[in-house]
Amino acid sequence: MAQSVYDFQAVSIAGAPADLASQRGKVLLIVNTASACGFTPQFEGLEALWKRYGEQGLVVVGFPSNEFGGQDPGENSEIASFCQLNYGVSFPMMAKVKVNGADAHPLWQWLKSEKPGLLGTEGIKWNFTKFLVGRDGQVLKRYAPNDAPEKMSADIEAALKG
Repeated sequence: MAQSVYDFQAVSIAGAPADLASQRGKVLLIVNTASACGFTPQFEGLEALWKRYGEQGLVVVGFPSNEFGGQDPGENSEIASFCQLNYGVSFPMMAKVKVNGADAHPLWQWLKSEKPGLLGTEGIKWNFTKFLVGRDGQVLKRYAPNDAPEKMSADIEAALKG
């Protein structure tokens, strides 16, 4: 049974193992992303957070998903190129995952159970749902897809001090 975000592993968008334990002591903002969504311009705001707070210990981690409207159908290499070319994304991106259902990545199963959404529902409703994880590896807050990254600064600053 997972005790913190550090108990999970993923695969980077380049195909390398990514052990979240390597981020121990940092604040994480974990986001399910898509390249062809109305919220896709949030990549710009996420990159700005990464650049603004990265040296203080924030790590933004993107997990592409094609579950919502088929809005990220490309291969991982295509997604990586799109994010970098169009939004200058330099924060860590993982390989495409499922965030809902029986085949959901174990990290996403855990995140949803730790911080359910509106009215206690666990399912991810759309692209760009975000989870803020504190330095202790525990989920602090869940944000809706329409919550703009720039509105998260106060919460991120509090988590960085924590």
